[in-house]
Amino acid sequence: MTEKQPSFLDAAIPLVVLIVLLSASVYLFADNSSYGPNQIALFMATAVAVVIGLKNGYRWSVMEKAMVKGISLSLGAVLILLSVGALIGTWMLSGTVPTLIYYGLQILSPSWFYAASCLLCGIVAMSIGSSWTTAATIGVALIGVAGGLGLSPAITAGAIVSGAYFGDKLSPLSETTNLAPAVAGADLFDHIRHMLWTTIPSFILALLLFTVIGFNSDVSSDIARIDQISDVLQQNFSISVVSLVPLFVLLAMAIKKVPAFPTVFIGALLGAVWAVFFQSELLSRLVEQDIPAALGITKLLWHTLHAGFSIDTGNDSLNDLLSGGGMSSMLNTVWLVFSAMMFGATIEKIGLLRKFVTSILFFARSTGSLITSTIATCFVTNVLTADQYMSIVMPGRMFKEEYERRGLAPVNLSRTLEDGGTITSPLIPWNTCGAYMHSVLQVSPLDYVFYAFFNLINPLLAIIYAYCGIKILRLTPPDSVRPQTAKV
Repeated sequence: MTEKQPSFLDAAIPLVVLIVLLSASVYLFADNSSYGPNQIALFMATAVAVVIGLKNGYRWSVMEKAMVKGISLSLGAVLILLSVGALIGTWMLSGTVPTLIYYGLQILSPSWFYAASCLLCGIVAMSIGSSWTTAATIGVALIGVAGGLGLSPAITAGAIVSGAYFGDKLSPLSETTNLAPAVAGADLFDHIRHMLWTTIPSFILALLLFTVIGFNSDVSSDIARIDQISDVLQQNFSISVVSLVPLFVLLAMAIKKVPAFPTVFIGALLGAVWAVFFQSELLSRLVEQDIPAALGITKLLWHTLHAGFSIDTGNDSLNDLLSGGGMSSMLNTVWLVFSAMMFGATIEKIGLLRKFVTSILFFARSTGSLITSTIATCFVTNVLTADQYMSIVMPGRMFKEEYERRGLAPVNLSRTLEDGGTITSPLIPWNTCGAYMHSVLQVSPLDYVFYAFFNLINPLLAIIYAYCGIKILRLTPPDSVRPQTAKV
């Protein structure tokens, strides 16, 4: 049977089914929707897409092969996820995260906390080129500090995500920052310079909003609570700058562009070593007493790597603050990523996403509508394929010829791919980035989405620029010195 191109109705049905099921999942299960219900919704939507594929002449074996390939594309992210789980556990045990929380409580003021968190994550992410590593290290500590100061975890997570993606987007070390110009056919540093026009104003606006929220918050610094948490930290951990060495080593490896998986896993192992040398008193309390000490420490470290760290301080809220991590804590996220990638690979294989883009281009008459359509397509690709790389590569390939036909410079497309793809990925709960942030920060994207100001403002500002013709560059003729601003 000949494979047929899908109709617009074919393309719309799986998307509508997915939206309905995910909405029902959130309504029925609330905060627990990502722990099974969303995965079932993605499986059901995949089944609907498979039926449409069979109707259009695609064999099951072809679609199954596409699913397996789609899942395989996420395995690199899965390895990082598992390593991050191990890292959080050993960095709790080694005192690295508790030390960051302790110093954060002493230094950060509640009024400036949200803005400072956003700025700090931006600086770190720009230095290392990784929003994921920033969230797993500085972000985890900032969530702990927010708990100590009595501040909103949702707003804090929004500030962390805003800063992490700002820095990631502008860093030449970032994979997405290199991927977007490669797909669009632009120079890397021309791409970064062109992004400054939408990225810097968006970040400044985000910092202003976080500052306003901080100074208008009803929360006042509870000195007694801060002192209580600080005392518990000092009683249970050896707090010193030495405990931060694993963090400095990890950041140095990231700056040197050591691949993310070995960087994070080495950081996790270093945390375990650091715990042995600098948290001996804590280890002596946690190891089993009826086996040799060396064997007991080995078992404790092994357990921390796979199951995470837990401690009993006598205070339930502080126990939650100082416990977590382990590879097993990431298994639900892995399940979600596999489910989402399976759905995304299926609709890509049977041509449903391309049908959407073809339909969109029919209405994209002006430069403004073309850029808006590109951003919308990147967002929809993030929703459907659940992967930020796919949201850059697929729309980039689909729109590249149209940008060239209209005489638009490649940096317009590369910037738009980042404004619409990279930036929106952590806002979607089942996207690899959204699922990752949920696992690391323990705050659902549905809770922080309205506070990730940078991620919300940046695409909107890019659309405004497009319709106003601001910094929209034309292809430079051979005898021209500088590109001209395009008219909408």
